[in-house]
Amino acid sequence: MVELHTLCRYADDYLGVSRFRDYAPNGLQVEGRPEVRRIVSGVTASMALIEAALDLEADAILVHHGYFWRGESPVVTGIRRRRLKALLANDVSLIAYHLPLDAHPELGNNAQLARRLGLKAEAALTAEGIGSIGRSDTALTLDTLVARIHGALARAPLAIPAGPESIERIAWCTGAAQGYIDQAAAQGAQAYVSGEISEQTVHAAREAGVHYIAAGHHATERYGVQALGEHLAAEWDIEHRFVDIDNPV
Repeated sequence: MVELHTLCRYADDYLGVSRFRDYAPNGLQVEGRPEVRRIVSGVTASMALIEAALDLEADAILVHHGYFWRGESPVVTGIRRRRLKALLANDVSLIAYHLPLDAHPELGNNAQLARRLGLKAEAALTAEGIGSIGRSDTALTLDTLVARIHGALARAPLAIPAGPESIERIAWCTGAAQGYIDQAAAQGAQAYVSGEISEQTVHAAREAGVHYIAAGHHATERYGVQALGEHLAAEWDIEHRFVDIDNPV
């Protein structure tokens, strides 16, 4: 058992929250009961995840995608009302980490994805430290890279062939990071792996001569929050359960 605010302060410091200017608040977003014995983690704080956490009698929910995003209406109605009501009525806390969980060199989404894909990071993709660029542990073609991603994530990625036959330098950034394809190309990447794809991404990939692989926003971001939950459970001797709410995006 650990005191809620002690747990959140530890996670804030461990992830270096103060270094980031984010699109939503990081850390404790909804305060529940003062002590935590069991946490449930998941990618997004959807109603399905909340209901699963209640079934598992969790004291706190840990996510990558929480609430109160910049530019959203602050009005508490509809979906937002139902989610917040479920948390508050059951005294369950919501803890969320967005960019800090993308960037962490060990537990972060990009570090965890690299581990599963056999990629070695050599540098950060962006000035903010989000994403990575590096190399594979073995020689790759687009087909073998796609097969590796499919096997690791249990999801068939969408590939845009546009680069060379042999891939030596690879960039990756989980989630909706298709807009970083220019940075990937500028740093010499021959293939770029992210979660989502936009219409213009296809043209950018072809014109830059870079293979683009959209491996799924949800699929690429399952592992950071899971690793953080496992770390917190080990550090504070509490229970942790990761719940994967399937999402095809």
